[in-house]
Amino acid sequence: MVMTSLRKPRVLLLGALGVLSLVALIALTRSVNAGNGKWAPAEWDDIGTLEILTAGPEEGEHWSKLWLVVIDDQLYLRLGSRATERIERNTTAPYVSVKIAGQRFDRVRTEHVPEFRERVAEAMAKKYLSDLIIRFFPHPMTVRLTPETRFTRGPGGTPGCPFDPLGNG
Repeated sequence: MVMTSLRKPRVLLLGALGVLSLVALIALTRSVNAGNGKWAPAEWDDIGTLEILTAGPEEGEHWSKLWLVVIDDQLYLRLGSRATERIERNTTAPYVSVKIAGQRFDRVRTEHVPEFRERVAEAMAKKYLSDLIIRFFPHPMTVRLTPETRFTRGPGGTPGCPFDPLGNG
């Protein structure tokens, strides 16, 4: 009789530990996969903001929330003075990390594209109502964000085949 009463709490404890282990495994899998999303600007056209991570020489890491537009399946940002300064002083330049649509992408290249200044400004005006006011503030830099793609040996040892760490093909 004493043996039976001791088994029930032990079985309940083992069951609870099993459930907790399963929950922890699922959470770990999701956090590991968070950086393995697919870079898909066309799918993000309706998203209002993204975040970029820069690292300043004095302040260290800083996440900035910014408006975005998608033009020809490319992601663009129009930067105000403070964000421009962060990009220019970024110790990991030309790379930033990007958080968008619940995903995180590391080693995303920022490319200053002044030739897109007007197109990006027009797209911002169409997308954001408050741009009626914001457009009159200085925006010294327009950038395109592009994930890093390295070249390595492809399937069968083919040299020069693109290796895309973000899984885009």
